[in-house]
Amino acid sequence: MKKLNIGMIGYGFMGRTHSNAFHQAPNFFSLPYKPVLKTICARNAEKVKAFADQWGYESAETDWRKLVDSKDIDLIDIASPNDTHAEVAIAAAKAGKMVMCEKPLGRNPAESEAMVKAVEDSGVANMVWYNYRRVPAVTLAKQLIDEGRLGRVFHYRTVFLQDWTISADLPQGGAGLWRLDASVSGSGVTGDLLAHNIDTAMWLNGQINEVTAMTETFVKSRKHNLTGKEEPVNIDDASLFLARFSNGSLASFEATRYARGHKALYTFEINGENASIKWDLHDLHRLEYFDHRDEGRLRGWKSIHITDSDHPYMKQWWVPGLQIGYEHTFIHQAADFLTAVGEGRIAAPTFRDALKTDYVTDAVLTSAKSRQWEKAKTA
Repeated sequence: MKKLNIGMIGYGFMGRTHSNAFHQAPNFFSLPYKPVLKTICARNAEKVKAFADQWGYESAETDWRKLVDSKDIDLIDIASPNDTHAEVAIAAAKAGKMVMCEKPLGRNPAESEAMVKAVEDSGVANMVWYNYRRVPAVTLAKQLIDEGRLGRVFHYRTVFLQDWTISADLPQGGAGLWRLDASVSGSGVTGDLLAHNIDTAMWLNGQINEVTAMTETFVKSRKHNLTGKEEPVNIDDASLFLARFSNGSLASFEATRYARGHKALYTFEINGENASIKWDLHDLHRLEYFDHRDEGRLRGWKSIHITDSDHPYMKQWWVPGLQIGYEHTFIHQAADFLTAVGEGRIAAPTFRDALKTDYVTDAVLTSAKSRQWEKAKTA
């Protein structure tokens, strides 16, 4: 295998998942490239050095521009907060580097459009880490839909529920809490959580044409960790919207960080004329499937255990009956990207695919303010 040197930016939660993905992918997949953890970059010199030692990076850096300029780096992987995505990605693309980026692509459509233009003008391989597409059960759902098993789709409903920001004493800003600071994150649960739901929904069911939404910020002000002052909270704590897909189906989306008892409840259900599908992140290795064409006396919901070798990705792992987990979705995505690059193919979701999701989240936030139906721009 040829070596492909990775410059990772960010050592938080996503930096760990991405590092693990590149470390594990060649152990389980036959790849055209061997990913090399070359340099990890973050602002805290002591912590980034410790991260490099723990994960096996050859070097550590505090200035991302040195990674972009380095001839030893082939791929820039952006796992840092949202306010860094556009500047880093554009610079990396102009330097001819492959670019992978955490979601959402930018804080707003203007940033995302500039990022798309940069990678497409440079012709560099690019991908956004919408990892839930790579859950084997979700990939199987995609296959069943593409095979026409559901028939005409009528309904799509999905939620993403958390409860970690309920306390009014929780501050905003700084490491670990930048998602509560709109200047860094761009938005709240719409861009952080619902972006996942929207990406999956459009991958499975096609373009979202229009939305009508409402959002709420339950705690109006919080102490800011960087200024020490009480400052307004400008993110959305909860977001709900209705949508129409281009195929005529209707949808409901909901996300909140104020659903006590839920840490990461992500579910979707799709109802078609012939069959329905349900999936739950808490039981991610199962796909619930109902087919009305089954014999009447045996008709009912089936719980399909996604562990057999004929299920997506599973032949790379263990024996039937032994399941995999959350971290494997990132391994699958890393493997798919490297394989596509080696074969000269495009691996989705690309920056342009992610821009489509950003257009929908922007329409949602606009609708919440206008209290009207809003069209979602198409990329």
